[in-house]
Amino acid sequence: MILRNPAPRPAMLWLSTGLVVLGMTAAPVSGQEAPTPETGTAESPEQSPQDQAPADLVQEPPAEDAPDPAPPAAEETPAEPAPTTPPAAQETQAQPAEEPPAQLSPDGSEAQPLPEGFLEPVEPPQGTSRARAAADLPRQASEDWPFWGGGADATRYSPLDQITRDNVGDLERAFVYRTGDMPEGTAMGKYSPETTPLKVGNDLLMCSAMNVLISVDAASGEENWRFDPGVPNEAIPYGATCRGVAIWTDPEAAEGDACATKVVQGTLDAKLVAVDAATGDPCVEFGENGTVDLWQDLGERVPGWYAVTAPPAIVRGIIVTGAQVKDGQAEDAPSGVIRGYDAVTGELAWAWDLAAPEEMRDGPPEGEVYTRGTPNMWTTAATDEDLGYVYLPMGNSSVDYYGSNRSEAENDYATALVALDATTGEAVWHFQTVRNDVWDYDLGSQPTLLDYDGTPAILLPSKQGDIYILDRETGEPLTPVGELSGLPKGEVEPDYISDTQPTSEWHTLLQPPLEEKDAWGFTPLDQLWCRIQFRRANYEGFYTPPSSERPWIQYPGYNGGSDWGSVALDPERGVLIANYNDVPNYNRLIPREEADERGLQPIYAEEQSEGSGDNAEGAGDPQVGSPYAIEVNAGWRSELTDMPCVEPPYGGIRAIDMATGETLWDTPIGTARRNGPFGIPSMLPFKIGTPNNGGSVVTAGGLIFIAAATDNLVRAIDIETGETVWSDVLPAGGQANPIAYEVDGKQYVMIAATGHHFMETPIGDYLIAYALP
Repeated sequence: MILRNPAPRPAMLWLSTGLVVLGMTAAPVSGQEAPTPETGTAESPEQSPQDQAPADLVQEPPAEDAPDPAPPAAEETPAEPAPTTPPAAQETQAQPAEEPPAQLSPDGSEAQPLPEGFLEPVEPPQGTSRARAAADLPRQASEDWPFWGGGADATRYSPLDQITRDNVGDLERAFVYRTGDMPEGTAMGKYSPETTPLKVGNDLLMCSAMNVLISVDAASGEENWRFDPGVPNEAIPYGATCRGVAIWTDPEAAEGDACATKVVQGTLDAKLVAVDAATGDPCVEFGENGTVDLWQDLGERVPGWYAVTAPPAIVRGIIVTGAQVKDGQAEDAPSGVIRGYDAVTGELAWAWDLAAPEEMRDGPPEGEVYTRGTPNMWTTAATDEDLGYVYLPMGNSSVDYYGSNRSEAENDYATALVALDATTGEAVWHFQTVRNDVWDYDLGSQPTLLDYDGTPAILLPSKQGDIYILDRETGEPLTPVGELSGLPKGEVEPDYISDTQPTSEWHTLLQPPLEEKDAWGFTPLDQLWCRIQFRRANYEGFYTPPSSERPWIQYPGYNGGSDWGSVALDPERGVLIANYNDVPNYNRLIPREEADERGLQPIYAEEQSEGSGDNAEGAGDPQVGSPYAIEVNAGWRSELTDMPCVEPPYGGIRAIDMATGETLWDTPIGTARRNGPFGIPSMLPFKIGTPNNGGSVVTAGGLIFIAAATDNLVRAIDIETGETVWSDVLPAGGQANPIAYEVDGKQYVMIAATGHHFMETPIGDYLIAYALP
C-alpha cells in the first residue's frame, strides 16, 4: 500500500464565459529575451526594469490567498507585451499584499502549534589539518550565506528575523545587479542559469550562466571584480546553467596570501576553476594557472556531453565534484566518475569509479579511461566535516529508460544516496530509492543534515516524492521505510523490472494515481483529446514500466516531486518546507528501426552547434546501444493548446511537522498571470499552482521566500499558515534559490531573476536584493 499525504485539489476556476482560462507556461517566442545590458551594472530601484505587466500588477501584486477578484471585462484587460525590452518607466516599489485569511490547513482546520526546539544543532569536534576546522564551518547561515545551502548543514535556513509578517509589506528593492550574461548566437533558447550567490563578509560571490565568476558588494550591488573563463556556446548541454560556487579558506595560509580564500566552480566545458576571493585573479598554484581539466581520462571530448552545472563540495581540504552527463545519448557515454582534488594544488586525490573502485582509485591505468556509461551525480552534494563524509545524490546510467544491459554495479548505485570517505574516496554506505530505475527518477535534491531524536542524520528528498531520514554515519533509516509490491512488469523487459520498490512511510509528496476522469482540457474538445490519449496509453499507477507498442504515462514525471531546488528546514520550529511539481510525463520507447528512420542521432554524431539544448530531456533521445530510443512529452501537454492534460494545480508547497511527519499545510504555488492556452498569458491573478523550478529560504522571522513558479513572482509565505503575505513582479523568471543575509545590521533577501528555457520563462540577467527602508 502506498502511503500518501495528499492535499485536495482545489476546485476549477470557471469564468463567466464558462471556460477555464488556466494553463501551464507561456512559451516565449524566439528572440524575446531581454537585450544584453552593459556588463556588470548595478541599478537603483528607480532605474530597475519591471516585468511587462499592467501597472496595477506591478505596483500591487495580488495576495494569492485573498478572495478571487471578479475578472475584468475583456476590453478592460490590458495585454502584457512580450518580455523582450525592459520598459523605460521607473520601477515601482512593491506594495504589501492584502491580509490573507488567518489559516490554511489541508483540512480547513486550525493548525496546531509548531514544536519548538525540536532540532538541536550537533556540536562537532575540532577539524583536521589541511582543512578549515570543523568548528569554524557554520552549521547554519548567519549574517552570511557561505554555502550553496546556506550553512554546512544545507538547511536553507537563516536566523535573521528583521523581516517579519508584520513588516514584509514594506520591502523594497535595495538594488538590482545585472551580470551582462545573455544568450547570443547558438546559445539562444538554451539559457537556464539557476544561480544562487554566496554571501561572505561584504561580498556576494556568484557565477553567471556561462560561468563568468563575479564579486559584488552585498549592500550596494557595485561590482568588485569578474573573471571570465571563456566557456564556448558549444559546451552548453541542455541549458547554460551554473547553480553556484564554493569557497575554501586555507588554514595554513598567512593573512594577505594570494588565494588564501578561493572561489571554486565547475564549468560547462568541464573544468574546475579557482580564483582569489578578494581579487578574482586565478590561483596559479591550482592546476594549470587556476584550472583543472575534468575531461582527463574520460575519453574523446564531445562538447555538451559532459558538463558541470552544480557547485562542488569541499570537505577536509578535498574538492569533490561530479558532472552532468547528457542523458539518453548512448550507453558508451562519458563515465559518471566522482573525483576529489586537493584544494590547494588541484591534484587528483582520488577517484570513485563505481564499476572499478579499486582499479581506478588513482585514475585509470595508462591507456584506459574511467568506466563508460555509469551513473553520475549532476546535482549538489552535502558534506559532514566531522565524519569526513561527502553525500552524493546519484543519477542513472547513461540510458535512462532501458536497463537490461546494465551491470550489477550500475544497478546497485543508480538513484542512490552514496556516502564516500572524502579523504580516501572509498564508499561507506549507500541507500537506494529506486531499484532498477527505468523512469529517470535520479536524485536531484541536495540532502539536508540535521539532528533527529539525538542522532546525527541526513534528510533525503526524491523525485517520486518520498522523503527519507537516515543515520548520517551508517545510512540506516531512522524513519519507517515500506515496500511496494505487486507492481506492473510490462512487456519490454519484465525480467529486469524490480518486483518491489521502497517507499517512505514517514512522509511522501506522492499524489493519488490518475484516472481517466482526471484528463482535462481548456475546451471540451481539448478534454476529449486528452481522454483519448489516456485510453491509448498504458497506465497501471505508480511505476508503470516503459512500453513501446503504446505510450505510457509516468506519474509523477521526471521533474518531481522534489528536484534540484531541494527542501528548507526551520530547526527552531521543527518544520520542513518542500515545494514540488505534480505533473505526469507521456512517454514511448521507440524501436531502433523507427529511431533510425527518424534520424535520431547521439550528440557525438551531430554538428556541435546542433541539438545541445533544443529539446527537453528525453524528447527524441537515441539511447544508442539499447534496443530503443525514447520520446518524452514532459508535462503531458496537449497538442491542441499546449496545455497539460491534467487539471491544476501543477505544483505546490508544503509544510511538514518534523516531529510526526504530518502535513501542517499544503497550498498551490504560482498564479495564472503569465500562463494560458497557446502560450498566451491570461493575466489572471488566480492561484492555480504552476510547475516550479528552484527552492526556498526560511527565516527566523517566520517567512518563506520563494520564486520558482512560472508566473515571474517572488513571494513571502507565512510559515505558520501558508498564506502569501507579500509578492513582487520579477523582470524575468525566478527559477533559482533565494538567499538571506545581513550587512551593517540590515537584512536582505536576494533572488536571481534569470529565467529558464525549459520552464519557458523569459530570460534575464538580474540579481535583485530586497530590504526594509
